[in-house]
Amino acid sequence: MSPRVRRVIIGITAALIVFLGTAPPASAHGFSSTVYVDVAAGDDGHVRTKLKLEYDLFVVSTADFEDDDALFRTGTAAFDAGDTARQGAALNAHAKAAVAYVTRRFSVTSGGQVCTPARVGPFTMSRHEGVPYTDLLLDWTCPERSDAHEVRGGLFPDSEKYVTGTKTIVTYDLDGRSGSAAIDAEHPSFSTGQAWYERFWEFFRLGAEHLLSGIDHILFLLALIAGSRRLREIVLAATSFTLAHSVTFLLAALGLVDVPARVVEPVIALSIAVVAGWYLWRIWRQGGHAADLETEGRGHFSLDRAGWTRLGVVFCFGLVHGLGFAGALGIDEAWSWTLLWSLLVFNVGIETVQLTIIALVFPLLTLLRHRAPRAGLWVTGAISAGVSAMGLIWCVERLLGV
Repeated sequence: MSPRVRRVIIGITAALIVFLGTAPPASAHGFSSTVYVDVAAGDDGHVRTKLKLEYDLFVVSTADFEDDDALFRTGTAAFDAGDTARQGAALNAHAKAAVAYVTRRFSVTSGGQVCTPARVGPFTMSRHEGVPYTDLLLDWTCPERSDAHEVRGGLFPDSEKYVTGTKTIVTYDLDGRSGSAAIDAEHPSFSTGQAWYERFWEFFRLGAEHLLSGIDHILFLLALIAGSRRLREIVLAATSFTLAHSVTFLLAALGLVDVPARVVEPVIALSIAVVAGWYLWRIWRQGGHAADLETEGRGHFSLDRAGWTRLGVVFCFGLVHGLGFAGALGIDEAWSWTLLWSLLVFNVGIETVQLTIIALVFPLLTLLRHRAPRAGLWVTGAISAGVSAMGLIWCVERLLGV
């Protein structure tokens, strides 16, 4: 191997190590939160909203911005104790501050006029992906009747510096229309009068952003690319992965599957390590022939036995990744049926980014393998080693809850 090629390999490996070393250690999606809102027609012409907010974040944010130290003390103590009854009691004892925090950052308008909120009943508790959430019912009195309402959300903004990139997922049955929408800092509002393609674009964008911001899914894809010997293999692997995570995504939306995040997240991390380690094992066994196809055992799609085995492993892990994608939007209850078509668009957004990454990276690796086979082997091996190590680290951290 020439000194120049060796320097290139060292540079790529060093860059990968730096990249992995700066990645978030335990939560590959960073510190973000999702707010869930259900909007429907209420009694006496009111608009009723049911908000679901992450409990500990809600307590800290409310206590900070409403200057309520007592809520912080009692609320965080109840959270640390895992006592659901005490958590609800803490919020109900400080309901004025809690409702004020929400209504300063969340609103409903009708005909351009702001509607007036009123709390309905006490704060109650629920769970999403194993995380405590609090539920708040609000009735909105609108000064002017309209055939379309606008919902605007700005809860837990980046400026508060507790989380980044809060998403608000809205389902609605109002004004003779039903559907779903996603709002965030860049797109803080939606109207029930919006065209269907506008709402679908929101979920497409959300899916694309989710894959780009989810370093674990990116690394899984890199492991697939590095270990694929032919274009056919990576295309079939990506297709298998897509079909698998679409299946569990759909089952979760129908409320037929509900696996806790404490199980899903370590397995996702393990899948990264296994898929990357698979190629390392081939290098160890076959050396410079790791990228060669077996001459016997060719089946459909011209895949050899190793190719079909890898495809089955990818499909199985894709099922688990689908639960991770569903968990990102809190898709774990039967009510999520109304989100189904929007969630499929979310899935299309994920797939578009995935195929774009393959189209950019795989040809470069193929060119390197053809021009400098030994360098190609070292580069793909270095990528696989780094990705596998990171997957194992994440798996251990997630199992230990670090």
